[in-house]
Amino acid sequence: MTAHPRKGTVAAPGSPDFALHTLGWRAFQDLCAAVLREVWAQSVHTFADSNDGGRDGAFHGTWQQPPDPIGVQDVPDGPFVLQCKHTKKANTTLTPSELSDEFAKAQALVDQGLCGSYVLLTNARVSGASAATIRQRLLDAGVGYPLILDGQWICDTIATRQRLRTFVPRVYGLGDLSQILDERAYTQAQSLLGYLRDELATFVVTDAYRHAVQSVQDHGFVLLLGEPAVGKSVIAATLAMTALDAWGCLTVNAHDADGLVRHWNPHEPNQFFWIDDAFGAVRHEQQLTDSWSRHMRNVMTAVRGGAKVVLTSRDYIYRDARPYLKEYAYPLLHEQQVVVDVAQLPLHERRQILYNHIKLGDQPQAVRAMMKPHLDFAAETEPFHPEVARRLGQQTFTRHLEPTGEGITDFMARPTAFLRDVYAELGPDEKAALALAYQAGEQLPAPLTLDASQSDVINRIGSAPAGVSRALLALTGTFLRFASPPGNDSTTGWSFRHPTLQESFAEFMAADPNLLGIFIGGLNWRTLLTRIDCGTQQQRGTLLRVPPALYPAVIKRLLAVESQVRDGRYYLAEWYNFFATRCSDTFLQLYTEANTQFKERMMQFISFLDSAHEPKVLARLHEAGLLTSQEHNLLRERVAELAIETPDAAWLRQPEWHVLLSDTDREYLLQRVREELIPDLEYTLDTWRDNLPSGEDPYQYYRVLQDELGTYLEAFEQDAETASALDRAITNVEEAATSYDDYDPEPGEGPYTRHRAGLSHQAPPRNRSIFDDIDS
Repeated sequence: MTAHPRKGTVAAPGSPDFALHTLGWRAFQDLCAAVLREVWAQSVHTFADSNDGGRDGAFHGTWQQPPDPIGVQDVPDGPFVLQCKHTKKANTTLTPSELSDEFAKAQALVDQGLCGSYVLLTNARVSGASAATIRQRLLDAGVGYPLILDGQWICDTIATRQRLRTFVPRVYGLGDLSQILDERAYTQAQSLLGYLRDELATFVVTDAYRHAVQSVQDHGFVLLLGEPAVGKSVIAATLAMTALDAWGCLTVNAHDADGLVRHWNPHEPNQFFWIDDAFGAVRHEQQLTDSWSRHMRNVMTAVRGGAKVVLTSRDYIYRDARPYLKEYAYPLLHEQQVVVDVAQLPLHERRQILYNHIKLGDQPQAVRAMMKPHLDFAAETEPFHPEVARRLGQQTFTRHLEPTGEGITDFMARPTAFLRDVYAELGPDEKAALALAYQAGEQLPAPLTLDASQSDVINRIGSAPAGVSRALLALTGTFLRFASPPGNDSTTGWSFRHPTLQESFAEFMAADPNLLGIFIGGLNWRTLLTRIDCGTQQQRGTLLRVPPALYPAVIKRLLAVESQVRDGRYYLAEWYNFFATRCSDTFLQLYTEANTQFKERMMQFISFLDSAHEPKVLARLHEAGLLTSQEHNLLRERVAELAIETPDAAWLRQPEWHVLLSDTDREYLLQRVREELIPDLEYTLDTWRDNLPSGEDPYQYYRVLQDELGTYLEAFEQDAETASALDRAITNVEEAATSYDDYDPEPGEGPYTRHRAGLSHQAPPRNRSIFDDIDS
């Protein structure tokens, strides 16, 4: 049996060229699978690149000859193997030497009974001589039916199959449409391509797009709903492009219901109407909804007459408009929604979206190379916004981005600049509703009852209670959720749907000096401690520099959240760092006056001083002149206690102690160590022996004691007698550590466990990443 390709491998004059080299390896593989499914009218399953045994795709079952086969005839029954070879170079030729590994894999598959026919697909050219050599090598490997389909065959197939283009719409932006569409459709397509210029190149066929195509085919109507910038308009425009080709429609990009009715021609059934932001671009516009309500009967009549209609709307705008549309009278409007929900994008679609935006963006090759190791994880971030992925591929939005794992995932997960743009577009009612939810913290209770502070917020933003009530309902599901707080089923109310939405709104509000009080009052304690600066004017990454007039508001907020960040005597690191680095002298004075127990709590640090955060705060208080002589003496005695009993020598190493202790203080403490610790070093070592925790690594345990004694040895190097005693003690500590040579902790115990596990287990094999060629 032989293959009978209908097109030669050398492009004839005027043959289409879809620039397949511009696709990534994974996109090309998916394109090949789509081509073969359409051409052969049979299912084709694609395998991941890793551990595929030489198969990029495989078909198993009985071959049923298609009514109009392209490129293959008389194909035998039996298992098929599909192998894709993609090159990033244009106008290149595939040679047999590049397939040496594939011939060996093919023979192994034949031996396993997995390969009766072998189909090689490539975007490169394949000369007649090379095709003959490749075919013979496959026959020698035991393949019963080898078939080589090159890039020109794929381009010809795309050009002759309009249904294929419907489900692979990216090709519209890759080829010469004048070879596919008639003159009238070509003119319209050029206009649409002007709208789609960048979007079509990066377009990924998602489930939402497939559902939209099916709804238009089956019902002639689809309403695309979704959050801002998730791809609604791009899907609608792509549907318009495919309508020109697949359905032979005349495309009309109307602006509202009046425009649709005005351009509808009952004698021209093949019309495609695309109305973007049907009920308002950034907020509900009542006049647009009223127009749809008046004309809906005519719209549905047009649909029944053969017209196809696609509407898009932000979901929160549609929820506000829906009560005015009388959906009960037009069930088609209610039933044929295609909801574009980024939360439902599968991971492979996210990765393809991210790949396309970065590969086709304007990032330099060196930057893409630095990004590459982190992009798989970036695609997993929540929430995932395609628009944020697009911005990651543009230098304009990433000038200050560090292309590290943390930097990229933070850019994706916390798209503050993107969300600030979205918030800026909202109307006063929506902004006021979000401000109330933000100010409320955990939950804004329902029903809405306004106190004086909330009324003030509404007035400052320029809204009214009725507008806020309406906006809360409209924003629920997009920006807000309406539910009971965790662990409390007795109340319901509104809260931000995702923490990043709340944080981004805080940044938006902080830009307005009149609303800083709202910002401070609504911040959660971690954000409050890490994102504001109270007078130092030195911290990078500070979100808000609080003026002195608002210090009392910040202090009030800190006092209210103190119990949330304190567990007994132990504060969290963010708490200490705020007071140590982000507070002016004036702010610290006001705070210590309001919190009279604050300094006392800072004195209650415990060993080891290297890990204690309180000394940093005490050093800052000392610089501000807020430690009394009595408090300083208490601090020095606490250090002396730890220096001897632990023993802890961090007060000789850490910079904050150079601020807190004078030369006189250090001499005093060294004398205490000389008199009280050095004579009892043997007792100290016995205490450490007795306190060795079960399962603890003795080397790591005693290393701490060695370091402390070593620091003291340096301090007493001019004191021969004391230095000699410390040197003997360090030797004894080393001997104590080596006395546990039979140490073998139980699984899960001690720091050795992780190390040994890491040596005895290899990482599982990793599938080939879609981003492998992102920097090529």
